Amino acid sequence: MKNLIAKQIAEMPYSGIRRFFDLASTMKDVVSLGVGEPDFDTPWTVRDTAINVLEKGKTTYTSNSGLIELREEISRYLKNTIKTEYDPNGEILVTVGASEGIDLGLRAVIERGDEVLLPEPSYVSYKPCIQMAGGIPVIITTKEENEFRLTAEELKEKITDKTKALILPYPNNPTGAIMEEKDLKAIVEVLKDKDILVISDEIYSELTYGNRKHVSISSFEGMRDKTLVLNGFSKSFAMTGWRLGYAAGPHELIDAMRKIHQYTIMCAPTVSQHAGIEALRNCEKNVENMRKEYDVRRRIMLKGFRDMGLECFEALGAFYLFPSIKSTGMTSDEFCEKLLERKRVAVVPGTALGDCGEGFIRCSYAYSVNDINHALDRIAEFISEIRG
Repeated sequence: MKNLIAKQIAEMPYSGIRRFFDLASTMKDVVSLGVGEPDFDTPWTVRDTAINVLEKGKTTYTSNSGLIELREEISRYLKNTIKTEYDPNGEILVTVGASEGIDLGLRAVIERGDEVLLPEPSYVSYKPCIQMAGGIPVIITTKEENEFRLTAEELKEKITDKTKALILPYPNNPTGAIMEEKDLKAIVEVLKDKDILVISDEIYSELTYGNRKHVSISSFEGMRDKTLVLNGFSKSFAMTGWRLGYAAGPHELIDAMRKIHQYTIMCAPTVSQHAGIEALRNCEKNVENMRKEYDVRRRIMLKGFRDMGLECFEALGAFYLFPSIKSTGMTSDEFCEKLLERKRVAVVPGTALGDCGEGFIRCSYAYSVNDINHALDRIAEFISEIRG
């Protein structure tokens, strides 16, 4: 069987995140700051809707594109939030999480040898998805001094005649970086005359802080028809296990993505789609309450790291901090392994999110204040011990 496995898959590494949590699962008394999953329950009205749908037996396939009622709600939501209009009948596709949208978008446009620009550090799935689509990931290393934002200069430097797409992953996992209007305007200036698709992963769009509001590159003049917007319900609505996301973009691109989707997936889970309608219609206050609580946790964690002497820039999006551990003299892997072994705290090495993540760790504040404070106390003890 080993000889039958495709070479590119055999050589593909497992997620660097999973390695630490597989290890942590074998240990007792571990406090985790590693998983990027809300600790809130899905809003009750969403769960109640799903229960009613099940009781009524509404469990058959939907159209490949998804329930029209859900697509209409998504269209309304995008018009209100990112100021971009999409036709629910041809420019929106309901997917199995935003992750499926990444895969579909890349496979719909990438031909073997095409280059895809990828800012790092970033979500672990982007690079493998590019490679599985036959593309070549071209890494753009974002820098702490720029608050891990993509700059126009960095982008321009990496564009070649083989560039087919740019993944724009903001608000960012793992850094918590955001792109503001002035940042995106400079990026648009670079891209406006180029035939390059922007895959804008906006899964954390509702989770921004410090009076910053998310801005989508699709809202800029000339960019709507060369941008694929990806989003979903996992993060802002606390619906990770429901596996529900969506893609919005030009009709020709969504149609190509639908072809792949209909052959491989058929449709997103029906019960989840009905739940998504309820979430978009009636859960705005729930999302805002969760965002406010994340902001409290964000500030507690930021202060905790700075108090123990770790440099950490103020992340303004998602629910992660990306403190530097360079002052300890350890690599990211060494730091995380020893922290787990000695203090039973699980965090993610920055290198799991790209080679340029060396010297950093990713810590999620999608945990209770009690868990965060407990973990911070243990990390502070660890830092004190290794510094003597």
